[in-house]
Amino acid sequence: MGVLPSQMIEALVRDGALQASDPIRPEQVQPASLDLRLGAVAYRVRASFLAGQGATVASRLDEFEMHRIDLNDGAVLEKGAVYVVPLMERLALPGDIQAVANAKSSTGRLDLLTRTITDGGVEFDRISPGYTGPLYAEICPRSFSVLVRPGMRLNQIRFRRGQSVLSDIELRKLHAEETLVSGQAHIDDGLGFSVDLRPVEGDLVGFRAKPHTGVIDLDRLAFYEPEEYWEPIHTREGRIILDPGAFYILVSQEAVTIPPDCAAEMAPYLAMVGEFRVHYAGFFDPGFGHARAGGSGSRGVLEVRCHEAPFVLEHGQIVGRLIYERMAEVPRQLYGQDIASNYQGQGLKLSKHFKAI
Repeated sequence: MGVLPSQMIEALVRDGALQASDPIRPEQVQPASLDLRLGAVAYRVRASFLAGQGATVASRLDEFEMHRIDLNDGAVLEKGAVYVVPLMERLALPGDIQAVANAKSSTGRLDLLTRTITDGGVEFDRISPGYTGPLYAEICPRSFSVLVRPGMRLNQIRFRRGQSVLSDIELRKLHAEETLVSGQAHIDDGLGFSVDLRPVEGDLVGFRAKPHTGVIDLDRLAFYEPEEYWEPIHTREGRIILDPGAFYILVSQEAVTIPPDCAAEMAPYLAMVGEFRVHYAGFFDPGFGHARAGGSGSRGVLEVRCHEAPFVLEHGQIVGRLIYERMAEVPRQLYGQDIASNYQGQGLKLSKHFKAI
């Protein structure tokens, strides 16, 4: 029981439970997830949708398609529009394995809303045990228009057998053994984390996306000047006011650790605490922030979008929680250990497409 590690994901590929139009590559396999790749066409649709019970995504595309775009030579997905892209991968899951998908970290940090939909699906990013069929990415660029090509990896999928979520009692015991978070541990239906608005050095606390910017080519790494796309946020008061509709990159006050035998998923905090949503990219892999994988505590970058009304966000305010799960086995490779892990040991950091500040 538990989240399937890299070696079990590789076994799913060998057994045909994971298939693809182009062979799955070793670098797609992460410690506790598989990166999914865009196919060769994008459908511009009138609105976001779910297939619904008994219906296929293809049949719904017939209802909502406005036009289709060939991605082979690269194409721009425009800010504010909604697209559906068939993925290269498809599933033929055993009856005892379910899956959950999420945006990759760099995708979320660009405010690129990316969700996985399936035939017969009634929820985004949730895939029922035994599902057999294609996978699609719904993509809605919120802050920046982006240039994409086939094979790009914007989202990822995690597989689990049974339920292995740690209870609060188990989480407290694990925290006593591993020190899951620096400072005081707020454990209540998961491990709570708060926002850091009083940095040790200087008064830079985050970034706000600029409203009118150029296109971002997702293949270009450490290429773009941050000041062309982001407005730095400074405060000496330990608080900022979030503007409705604006997108922010902030950082958690706590440094987080994910032990090698666990994985975690970030969940939004209760809506009653404020008019904002935190974090679009929710997977934390085994070894994130862990000393064994070269982390020694890594802070969580927070992707924050304000909703209907301006909202005062204050230093130390709890804004989200991590749900920990047991792995079915310890992965052969951990996050940050001999694999390309961009955010091990991170603090406040933009996506990998921008030059270092």
